[in-house]
Amino acid sequence: MDGSACDILILGAGPAGVSAALTAHARGRSVLVLGADPMRSPLAKAERVGNYPGLAGMSGRDLLAAMLGDLERAGVRRITGRVTGVVSFGGSFMVSAERDVYQAKTLILASGAGQGTKPLPGEMELLGKGVSWCATCDGMLYRGKRVAVLGLGGEGEKDAGFLESIGCQVLFFDPTQAKNAQIIGTDRVTAVAVGGKEYPVDGVFVLRDTVAASALLPGLAMRDGHIAVDENMAASIPGVFAAGDCVGRPYQVARAVGQGNTAALAADGYLKERDK
Repeated sequence: MDGSACDILILGAGPAGVSAALTAHARGRSVLVLGADPMRSPLAKAERVGNYPGLAGMSGRDLLAAMLGDLERAGVRRITGRVTGVVSFGGSFMVSAERDVYQAKTLILASGAGQGTKPLPGEMELLGKGVSWCATCDGMLYRGKRVAVLGLGGEGEKDAGFLESIGCQVLFFDPTQAKNAQIIGTDRVTAVAVGGKEYPVDGVFVLRDTVAASALLPGLAMRDGHIAVDENMAASIPGVFAAGDCVGRPYQVARAVGQGNTAALAADGYLKERDK
């Protein structure tokens, strides 16, 4: 396989994703871990994790650092980036993140509870028609034009600065403002409504740390705002598995680690059956 292809691609580097990656690697599978920086996750802000056996009392940040250290020592490749699209074709998946594309035979979704985030009004209807999830991918299309940046994640201000640097006229809205925004247009984006006021724009960048799984993978079954899985952590799309907070409560490290292990074992079994 080349550097952009793997057996199992894991979206998310939290406890579930790390557990899945280590298990898959131990089974001899080529693995790539891709997703947002876990040090910006809610777990990283926890002063103390009191319910993880053997490591009780460790801060969330230190626990994550220890887990990521295990990945590094195992030689598992990890890339930090915002995933913006997934396409299923011919028994494999193509995953785009920023300007790069990766290929995998199976996916394990482990991107945290944010996967349940609902799209903004008008977001899905106008996606690709003036709405973008990636500033570095699509920014040059709006050079010299007026765009709104709805900064719903940690990189919003940074991406707004990037768009300004390439010649866009940028209206930036922070998370408090952006969460209630509405995107307006019929065939193309014409404006964004924030705080009861409309702003004419040529494009809108909706920037979250992670994109909702239901948006990335149309047809993915959801349950109460989380990814629906069976006892083997298999999702409704063949070859897709999920683990951790994205599959539902309780949001606990121990549960996420166990589910990541189960998902990796199931993905390995799926590949063995498929490749017979």
